[in-house]
Amino acid sequence: MYRQSRTKTSWERDSKWYKEATGGAGNYFHEHVVIPGARKLLQLSPKAKVLDVGCGTGVLGRAIPKTVSYLGVDAAPSLIEQAAREDHTPLHTYMVADATRPLTIDTDFTHAALILSLQNMKDPFGVFQNIAGHMVPNGMLVIVLNHPCFRIPRQSSWGIDETNKLQYRRINRYLSPLEIPITMHPGKQNSTVTWSYHFPLSDYAAMLKTNGFVIDTIEEWASDRKSAGSAAKMENRTRREIPLFLALRAIKFRPPVKQGAATQAARNQPADPPPRG
Repeated sequence: MYRQSRTKTSWERDSKWYKEATGGAGNYFHEHVVIPGARKLLQLSPKAKVLDVGCGTGVLGRAIPKTVSYLGVDAAPSLIEQAAREDHTPLHTYMVADATRPLTIDTDFTHAALILSLQNMKDPFGVFQNIAGHMVPNGMLVIVLNHPCFRIPRQSSWGIDETNKLQYRRINRYLSPLEIPITMHPGKQNSTVTWSYHFPLSDYAAMLKTNGFVIDTIEEWASDRKSAGSAAKMENRTRREIPLFLALRAIKFRPPVKQGAATQAARNQPADPPPRG
C-alpha cells in the first residue's frame, strides 16, 4: 500500500542510483551488518507495530516478519514507489512524508527505526520529536548511523604509518555540527549533490533525552570483509578496530516536548546554520 503527500528531497534527484544500490536485500553492508544488527536490537514480537523513518526502498520492511505491522516513511516519492512495488506484505504501508515535520498518521507504534537515514536529515531534534509523538510508552527506537566519531564526510580519512605498518583513521573535526555537501558522482559533469548532517554523539543523546527517550544500548559494528595480499594483516586489523556503524537503542520513558516549546539550546543546535564541511 502506498500513500503520497507533496514534499521536497535531495535524494529524489538521485533516486535512480539509490534504487539500484538498495533494491532487494540492500547493499552488501545492509545485508551482512546493518539489517541483521537492527533486527536483533528491535526484538520484534508478532504483534509489533514498526515506524521506519527514512525507509528508502524499504530494505528493513522486506526483512522483518510478515506478521508485523509496518509503516515506511520517506521524503522521496520514487523510493516509496519502489518500496511499495517490492513489498507485497498486506500489513506493510508506505507513505511519502518529511519526517522533520509533524507526521499525519493516526497510529501509535511499539517500535521505530532510523536506518542510515538520520544523517541525511537537517533537523534530528524534530525527527525525534515527531517519532516520540507516535510511540507507545516504553516504545523502542533503533538508530543506525555511519559512525559519527569515525566517518565524517570530508573531515575524516585513512592514513598509513609506514614505519609501524599501521593503518589509522584521521579525524579533522568532530564536536561541531556540520552541513556537508556530497557530490554523488565525482568527475561527472553536473553531478547531483546531496547533504549529510553531522552531529557529535553527545548532541544525539541530549536531543533524545529532551524528547523523552533514554538510551539503553550502544553498539558499534565493524565490517566483516577480509582483505587479501601483502597489506591484508594491516587492513584486517584496522577493519576490526575502527567501526563503520554506530547503533543506538532508546526507550521512550515519557511524553515528548510540545511542538514549538523547545528552546534553541534544548534543540542542541547552533543559532546560526551549521558550518559547511
